[in-house]
Amino acid sequence: MELHDVWFVLIAVLWTGYFFLEGFDFGVGVLTKVLARDRREKRVLINTIGPVWDGNEVWLLSAGGATFAAFPDWYATLFSGFYLPLLLILVCLIVRGVAFEYRAKRSDDRWQTNWEHAIFWCSLLPAFLWGVAFGNIVHGVAIDADKEYIGGVLDLLNPYALLGGVVTLTLFTFHGTVFVGLKTVGEIRERARKLALRLGVVTAVAALGFLLWTQADHGKTAGAVLLVVAVLALLAALGAVAKGREGWAFALSGLTIVASVAMLFVSLFPDVMPSTLDPAWSLTAANSASSPYTLKIMTWCAGIATPVVLLYQGWTYWVFRKRIGTHHIAEAH
Repeated sequence: MELHDVWFVLIAVLWTGYFFLEGFDFGVGVLTKVLARDRREKRVLINTIGPVWDGNEVWLLSAGGATFAAFPDWYATLFSGFYLPLLLILVCLIVRGVAFEYRAKRSDDRWQTNWEHAIFWCSLLPAFLWGVAFGNIVHGVAIDADKEYIGGVLDLLNPYALLGGVVTLTLFTFHGTVFVGLKTVGEIRERARKLALRLGVVTAVAALGFLLWTQADHGKTAGAVLLVVAVLALLAALGAVAKGREGWAFALSGLTIVASVAMLFVSLFPDVMPSTLDPAWSLTAANSASSPYTLKIMTWCAGIATPVVLLYQGWTYWVFRKRIGTHHIAEAH
């Protein structure tokens, strides 16, 4: 296997890890208006992800940085062609982070309400737009012979990509609902379980349609296997939720995300951005990669740094592993 193929796999792993981890805290952000009934319950939901949300975003920085260094042509075409949606995601991530930190700085009702709106919308929009972006990457876009995207923003809003956005939004929200059930006690936990059962059915229908569409377009054996794994894992997650086994439900909903994202990358390879104008103009892992020397240096750096990051992030989750409830929230909040 060539180094550029290795780095394609590593970038796929980084994006998979990002969607697994950031997926549930996007879901929790959406749930602050869907599940929480008052300000104290919103504080409980925010506190479930408070110690980890910023660490989850490290995976996005790593995926973006690795793409820039390992596949500069892919990075340039992707970020120039998808400039507006990616800029909107970036703005949402910034505002969302500020909202987490500043919401409780003042007791004024209007102040807190405005930041709560920001948390909700800046969680919902990226959860949807990431699906639209990856749907277009897999489906293919208008790339010319100079490796430049020549389409418009409206071209990105095709049925396949929009369905991908619906899938990521519903799947991340379901993943977040299961996470809330795992991390809370009392009435919030029970309502999260009931919501997860209803939401899981909608997610299963949307995900099955999107993954079958993907398989019909690409028809790879590995993709078919991953499709079956994703669907079975989602159904098993619903069964675990019904039995009150939140730990298993969270692991299985995470497996659904992992299998789904892996299927997209398997369907994409060896391309990294297919061209709908001419297959010969598609960006591939080979023609968009950096030099072998650059990839070799990156491999050594990743081999040293990655285990340290994984150990630290795993330790963080272990420290903040206990459940919380409204009785843990001070009256002032």
